[in-house]
Amino acid sequence: QVQLVESGGGLVQAGGSLRLSCAASGRTSASGTIGWFRQAPGKEREFVAAMLWSGGATYYADSVKGRFTISRDNAKNTVYLQMNSLKPEDTAVYYCARFAGRSWTISNLSAATRYDLWGQGTQVTVSS
Repeated sequence: QVQLVESGGGLVQAGGSLRLSCAASGRTSASGTIGWFRQAPGKEREFVAAMLWSGGATYYADSVKGRFTISRDNAKNTVYLQMNSLKPEDTAVYYCARFAGRSWTISNLSAATRYDLWGQGTQVTVSS
């Protein structure tokens, strides 16, 4: 059974950095795409970034472009989210998820309903 486990969250001051990890255990698809989402209290879950597991192409939400970088280490079955220049509005629970859609469009990649496996989430808090 495949599981996704996030780690790396924490408390950081505005302008600081964190690196989140998403480790996949069990049998994983070599062509799988992993996405990062976040959910702040009282708000809907929103797309942050996505990366094709084997091809390397990446997509980002406009709100994090230039500040966040998604990457992966296939040997470790791990996807990372490097977050720089953090802002208080980045405060949320961050989730990684496995994309189950058929079409690699930004509209599909940014839709939480297109993902079929989710991690438990890791809290990121950015203080002002």
